[in-house]
Amino acid sequence: MQMSQVEIDAMINSLLKAEKAPSESPSREGRGRVRVYDFRRPDKFSKDQMRTLQMVHDNYARLITTFFSANFRTMVQIAVSSVDQLTYEQYLRGVAAPAVLGIVELEPLPGNAILELTNSIAFPIIDRLFGGPGLSLVAVRPLTEIEQTAMERVYSGLLSNLEEAWRNLFEFRARLQMIEVNPLFAQIVPPSEIVVVISMDVKLGEHRGAINLCLPYLLLEPLIPKLSAHQWFAGNRQQLLPERQQLEKNLAETGVDLVVRLGSTSLTIRDFLGLEVGDVVELDTSITSPVELLVGGKVKFLGRVGRVGRRLAFRTEKVLSEGEEE
Repeated sequence: MQMSQVEIDAMINSLLKAEKAPSESPSREGRGRVRVYDFRRPDKFSKDQMRTLQMVHDNYARLITTFFSANFRTMVQIAVSSVDQLTYEQYLRGVAAPAVLGIVELEPLPGNAILELTNSIAFPIIDRLFGGPGLSLVAVRPLTEIEQTAMERVYSGLLSNLEEAWRNLFEFRARLQMIEVNPLFAQIVPPSEIVVVISMDVKLGEHRGAINLCLPYLLLEPLIPKLSAHQWFAGNRQQLLPERQQLEKNLAETGVDLVVRLGSTSLTIRDFLGLEVGDVVELDTSITSPVELLVGGKVKFLGRVGRVGRRLAFRTEKVLSEGEEE
């Protein structure tokens, strides 16, 4: 069959349109979805997982703020400044030597983590531990053996609070393996391994520094399914007590001194120095009168003293209200 010129032109035009449409459409549709991706540093954590890590360590920053304030008797402000994922090599390049790097085991998670205190706050902390005002060093130097031993006490508090901050998502036992001063010797994972670095800005009195927590992907991999905001808030509802109940729980476990005051009297220095075993001292309290029980130096109860078996005992007869003892 012979085609006319008009039919040939129509067929060519239809073929050209068919070839042109697929080539233009993807480029227009795909242009808005293009984003930069570094194949040398792949992201292994989603945005939701990074937000969860941020929330966990916001809570951790609040806990260690209380820990530092109570132990060092100074104004302390700690807040999470960034949560980044990068290679371990990139993290180590940002660590100044000599450093204070705590190699930490989070049992039963595999591998180790690093809890770093920058020198600008590590040495003021050590100075306060030894009774000083919290001065920093003019020239940075490695920790001595005595200073490392003192820093182990600080790490003990930091790690116990880390356990508490993570308890809603996962329970682990944090243990300090060693304190390393040379970053080159702190090879906990290969240089190309992805790690999450949580940086916390610290203001300790007049000094500013940082606490950096380096968590390798290999260590966090078993927790990936738990790193979600839903899991975090669910854990909060199930495990965290309201603030008032938490304070009451802490107060209930606080030890206080109890003293029973049988009475009082006045003696001269000569009589006091002459007291011997078997001497009788007359008190101003009648044998039939109730005696006072002091709690933390204040009279809170009236009652009787006696014995239960072989032990001395106090039986409460009246609870005094505030100011009633006067």
